[in-house]
Amino acid sequence: MITTIAFSAFIVASCVWMGKRVIADHRAALAQRRGLLDEAASLFSNARISFAADHFPILIGRIEDGRQAKIELIADTMVTRRLPQLWLRVTLSEAGERRGPTIGALARPTGAEYYSLVHEMPEWMTPPATDASLLMRGDGRATAWQIERVSAMFRGLFADPAVKEAVISPRGSRVIRQAAQGERGAHLLLRQIRFPATAISPDLVRKGVAEAAALSRTLATRDAAPAAYDEVAYG
Repeated sequence: MITTIAFSAFIVASCVWMGKRVIADHRAALAQRRGLLDEAASLFSNARISFAADHFPILIGRIEDGRQAKIELIADTMVTRRLPQLWLRVTLSEAGERRGPTIGALARPTGAEYYSLVHEMPEWMTPPATDASLLMRGDGRATAWQIERVSAMFRGLFADPAVKEAVISPRGSRVIRQAAQGERGAHLLLRQIRFPATAISPDLVRKGVAEAAALSRTLATRDAAPAAYDEVAYG
């Protein structure tokens, strides 16, 4: 009888300890998640950070020419036979809406990319030849030379397998690239989403902004040289 009571008490105590440990680990993971873009904030003037419903940070700031950059993190768990992906989404907004088409490309499309703008575009286009399969679409307003220039840009951009999506539009440009991959053990054994990153490198954010800026220059003038990933000036 005493042995049974002692064993039951041990089980209860163990469950209480495990519950407290799970809560503490969850709180620590959320705190770490919320600080992922703290270092990158120093790249921008008037930088401010808010938080999405999943506690991932959203960084908004301005580069030196006054354009607004929005930096977001997207946890993608939709593809079941792949480890979770943490995507870095960089959106560079133009000071005012420009004339021109919307064209985008998505690497290795599965149809589950809920964050993709390319899936929403009505016109299919022949993508450039790259090592990765590409879905290229637009809004139907692009001329032949615009398609040619953007295709050349995409060919170089998607040579980097970390790039997932790129879009150029009259209101701005966007690049999505891999920031981290989920921990295999946590995903396979516990079905948890854990990313090993403790901070998103400012260099990675700087690279994403430079790529978005290069996209915005691609259709600036018909006779301009192909856009390059020049260093972007930050405020």
